[in-house]
Amino acid sequence: ATMNFYNLNRAIRGFIAYLKRDLEDAGEGRRPVFVIAHDTRHFSAEFAGYCGKVCAELGCDAHLFDGPRSTPELSFALRQLGADGGVVLTASHNPAQDNGFKAYYRDGGQIVEPHAQRIMEEVNTLVSDSYEALPNQERGTVHVLGAEMDQQYMLRLKKNLLAPELLEGRPAKVVYTNLHGTGGWIVVPMLRELGFEVFTVAEQDTQDGAFPTVASPNPENAAALQKAIELAEEIGADAVIGTDPDCDRMGVAVRAASGDMQLLSGNQIGTLLAWYRIKTYCDKGIITESNRSRATLIKTFVTTDFQSAIARHYGIGVVNTLTGFKYIGEKLRKYEEAVPAQKRANYCSLDEEKTRALRLEYSKFFVFGGEESYGYLGSDFVRDKDGNGSVVMFAELAAFAMSEGKHVTDLLDDLYQQFGFYHELNTHLVMEGAEGAVKIAGLAESYSTHPPSSIGGVDVVKVRDFSREEIFDEEGDRIPKTGMMMITLADGRRFAIRPSGTEPKIKFYLFGSGAPEP
Repeated sequence: ATMNFYNLNRAIRGFIAYLKRDLEDAGEGRRPVFVIAHDTRHFSAEFAGYCGKVCAELGCDAHLFDGPRSTPELSFALRQLGADGGVVLTASHNPAQDNGFKAYYRDGGQIVEPHAQRIMEEVNTLVSDSYEALPNQERGTVHVLGAEMDQQYMLRLKKNLLAPELLEGRPAKVVYTNLHGTGGWIVVPMLRELGFEVFTVAEQDTQDGAFPTVASPNPENAAALQKAIELAEEIGADAVIGTDPDCDRMGVAVRAASGDMQLLSGNQIGTLLAWYRIKTYCDKGIITESNRSRATLIKTFVTTDFQSAIARHYGIGVVNTLTGFKYIGEKLRKYEEAVPAQKRANYCSLDEEKTRALRLEYSKFFVFGGEESYGYLGSDFVRDKDGNGSVVMFAELAAFAMSEGKHVTDLLDDLYQQFGFYHELNTHLVMEGAEGAVKIAGLAESYSTHPPSSIGGVDVVKVRDFSREEIFDEEGDRIPKTGMMMITLADGRRFAIRPSGTEPKIKFYLFGSGAPEP
């Protein structure tokens, strides 16, 4: 109900006003440049076109994609074009009735503080959707982005491959579904270029904002991948891959040794990708004894500690952030800016090998990052979770398993045997509407004001209240206050409670682990 042209007008005008002031304060006498993308939802194309029109009429240049594109491609394009801001019209994995306005800063990451508050201050000064367009000679230009940017993005995505030779001569059948979204633009041609035999779910290929074949276009949900799994069973495919409408999340199912298709959780997918990438960087001598202190894995507080155990085994640092990939993107900006200015000139145009060498010498090298909610990133040329890049990374992982004569599930079992068993359970309560929002806030507050002293007869030994405490991450950066509780029990189990930032839900995350058997 709140995603309409009136609010969209105020959002884009406030963003424009802030970037104009930002450039003036920096002494740059030029017009702001925006990149604008949209997914397949109802009105997303119209909303994107409207944003481009407002930008031009208020003296900004805008690069507008010629059709639906993924959120990570927007982040990539923003950096490639040296733009100042970006907008994606999407509600990501939410139901069909939702839509949203995702805003990005010039580093390619989602807007964080202090910019977020300052943009909102500009938005809140606008009490009407009327504005006076500048004279023609002062207006900006709307440029169209298309296949050329797609190709640049695909070329960089291939840099996610650490051992491309593994894919040679190992064809595999893969079923892919974009769940009526944007993923087909990049994922299907990319997988075929990498040598995979790709089948798609025909009735889900249609870019349709009603998402008519699923209750929710969310690859976290088993039901969303059901049609793809049925097709995989019919044709004997090795894996199923699905991405959400803006292609920043990836879910998978793989054929196990038993012959059955097995869904992997977001924590399991992330753990496998993290392990493979850390191991391969070490095997290839890219991460060495002399530089491993500069290598870092980034995860959220509510993502499995399995990844931490693996990173520690290889001597790799771990940084925990709040939920939301904008916080991982913020870390990547920090790492880039830590490279001496003269060394990082034209950083965005440098290839992955050169930026990696710079980060390993002067800063922190981001090895992998992810969230339990099926979002992953393996490089820093995109500053948000990347479903397209995740598909490339998972393809290499599958090829590695094949080269070892194993299934992907065998690799997971090997990790359990080495590091112990880790199990997570995520659940939630849905409370819709204004009344539901009040209930969610009250429930979250009750955990903060009256934390439990024991659960199921097991004492609580630690409570971390992210809404009240001053909490710092592993690098000494202050964690923003947020309504999350982390509770640890005497037997090592722990759980977290937090309201969702994008859906009418309060979420519960449960974690358990056991040492490997001798």
